[in-house]
Amino acid sequence: MKTDSEIRLIEIPKVHDKRGSLAVIEKDVLPFEIKRVYYLFDVPSDSFRGGHAHKEQESVIIALSGSFEVVIDNGKMRKKIMLNKPTQGLYIPTNIWREIDNFSSGAVCLVLASTNYNEAEYIRDYDQFKNQVKG
Repeated sequence: MKTDSEIRLIEIPKVHDKRGSLAVIEKDVLPFEIKRVYYLFDVPSDSFRGGHAHKEQESVIIALSGSFEVVIDNGKMRKKIMLNKPTQGLYIPTNIWREIDNFSSGAVCLVLASTNYNEAEYIRDYDQFKNQVKG
């Protein structure tokens, strides 16, 4: 499996003509093989999702519709990134804390994941996360 430790925005190729646009995600666009796909929708604007890090899973988060903000934290620095384009994904490697909030009305958040669901690889306690990334 190809891995990359740099958080970054990934441009998703699109084709546009008079009938509309088509975005395509093939294996060379992502730094990992997709094992799971899930999406969040009907999230109230005052709610947040995430609040965890992964020991093994890499993710790409895409705003298919609407917008939301992703707070990423590597244990030393926090940064907020607005996602609002269906042709742009946020790559999040392992051991990065993430929170997703400020969902617009009708927002749909798609997540492409490198692993199948495994509760044991989640870090859901922020203090435990901070201790783990310190080494």
